[in-house]
Amino acid sequence: MPGAPVRDAALMVAGMAPTLEPGRVVFATVDRPELIAGAVATMWEPEGLSAILPLEIAAAEGLSVDLPLRQITLRIVSALDGVGLTAAVSGALAAAGIACNVVAAHHHDHLFVPERDAERALAILQDLAAGGAG
Repeated sequence: MPGAPVRDAALMVAGMAPTLEPGRVVFATVDRPELIAGAVATMWEPEGLSAILPLEIAAAEGLSVDLPLRQITLRIVSALDGVGLTAAVSGALAAAGIACNVVAAHHHDHLFVPERDAERALAILQDLAAGGAG
């Protein structure tokens, strides 16, 4: 079981322990709910069911795979009402010209960055956690 959620911005950033997950994913709108069985995450939107799918599943279904992304998980157990972590990481990546889509789950925050920028994004976040960007 994860530890107690952290709310302090500086502690969240220092303890985020970013980890680059294996595999590639894409964002897609799906019209077949059975596809969510393999999804990393889903969200209902007025336009339909938005899913983050492994690239292989999306490609097999004929969905667009033009923007393959990599997932970076922030291992800190951040409080859902904690303030500052998203701003710090998205700001650091934006300053480097790296697009970032953030999904907050119950225990961790997950960043989805273009595959071509994944290693650089990880290094930036590691530097941020170490205090190098602050």
